[in-house]
Amino acid sequence: MSILKKSSMAKLSENTLAAHFIFTIFIVSALAENGSSFARTMDKKVLGMKKEKLSHFRLYWHDIVGGKNATAVPVVFPSRNSTTAFGMISVIDDPLTMGPELSSKMVGRAQGFYSAASQQEVGLLMAMNFAFMEGKYNGSTITILGRNTVFSKVREMPVIGGSGLFRFARGYVEARTHRFDPATGDAVVQYDCYVMHY
Repeated sequence: MSILKKSSMAKLSENTLAAHFIFTIFIVSALAENGSSFARTMDKKVLGMKKEKLSHFRLYWHDIVGGKNATAVPVVFPSRNSTTAFGMISVIDDPLTMGPELSSKMVGRAQGFYSAASQQEVGLLMAMNFAFMEGKYNGSTITILGRNTVFSKVREMPVIGGSGLFRFARGYVEARTHRFDPATGDAVVQYDCYVMHY
C-alpha cells in the first residue's frame, strides 16, 4: 500500500470514529429528552410563575381541646412521669379567624398535628397546613413545620411550602399567645404569616 492510501484510510477511520461518536451523543440526548431521564430543567413561566411577591396574613388560631366541639384531639398520651407532656401527639382541625374571637369571620382551618417533643420545657413540634377557604386564596394552603416553645412570648416557625396560589411558597410565621385558659387547655394564638410566593 502506498503512503497516500494508508493516510487516506487512517483519515477515513478517524472520520468514521468521530461520526459514530457524534451519532451516539445525538441518540443519547434524544432519548434523554424523550423521557428516559426522570429529571429535567424547566422554565418557570411554563408553570405560570411570574414575579415573586411577599404577602402578610394575620390570623387567629383557635385550639379547643375540651368539650363536644374539640378541634384538637390527643391520639398519643404523654408518659406519666413527664412534666412537659413529652410524647403527647394531638391531631388538629383548628379554625383560623380574622379576629381573636371564635365568632369572627373564619378564613380557613389549621389541619395537622402537634407533638410535645421536649423533655426540658413545653416545646411542640408543629406540622400543619393552613387551608384557606375564603376569597382568592380559597383552596390554597401554606405548610408550617417547626418548633413552638409555647411559653415564649414570640415563636418563629418556617413556612416550608404550599399549594394552589402558594406553590413554591417559603417564609415564616410568628406565633403569639393571645389567650390561654389553664382550666380547659383552650388557646387562641395570633399568627403573623410572612410568605414569599408567585
